Amino acid sequence: MDMGNILIASVFMLVVFVFLGIGMAYPAQKLRVEEDPRIDEVNNRLPQANCGACGKAGCRGFAEAVVMGELDLGKCTVSSPEVKSGIAEYLGVTVEEHEKMTARLACAGGTNVARNKADFSGIDTCRNAARSGGGKGCSWGCLGLGDCARACDFGAITMNEYGLPVVDSAKCTACKECVIACPKKLFSIVPEALPLWVACKNLQMGQPAKEECKVACTGCGNCVTDAPKGLIKIVDGLAVIDYESGLPLTEKPTKQCPTGAIVWKK
Repeated sequence: MDMGNILIASVFMLVVFVFLGIGMAYPAQKLRVEEDPRIDEVNNRLPQANCGACGKAGCRGFAEAVVMGELDLGKCTVSSPEVKSGIAEYLGVTVEEHEKMTARLACAGGTNVARNKADFSGIDTCRNAARSGGGKGCSWGCLGLGDCARACDFGAITMNEYGLPVVDSAKCTACKECVIACPKKLFSIVPEALPLWVACKNLQMGQPAKEECKVACTGCGNCVTDAPKGLIKIVDGLAVIDYESGLPLTEKPTKQCPTGAIVWKK
């Protein structure tokens, strides 16, 4: 092929590519949906914690849902009331009240009351300790190496002198990072106002449970007897509270618990 034909072919291909580009760009431009500029404004006012407590993966997703009317501003548990009030005023909406949620630990077995069966020397995370088979004599108990505290970006969890996590509900945003971090699945997110819970997950019964931890649930059933009928059951040796029953929560089930495994805290 001579140079003239090569030049003609090149020009032809260039023209084809130009028309193809125009042909693709035009419908894309016509079909493009303009993003609501309020999304950027709302997102800029949010704390950028990207904690996921609102149900969205990040603050921008939450901003989009709020602007579209799919979520209420009150679902953001990190922003201050002042920030949410300012966003609500900007959007011309109201902030709905939502029940305060908090993380709660189903274990009270610190080193002062629970027997350790292994030395954690050289192991610095709960996850690694769980993989190695180390931990307390109670295989359901807290490992005490602080994965949950490190996972919490809000400083809501600290480790006490007995190697047990302590949750500061005032700082907790219910982001579920501690739930994810704990290899023993000891954390749950519950209403802060819920006063009655079982601070144990030990599935042993009777004396074997107490030998491993002085505050373990022994499955004795005293709480079942003292609670409104149907509120508490013993399941696999562990007291379980049926919060969905609608039955009233009272302090009475804690009074005859021999170990203090069932807790009442107002």
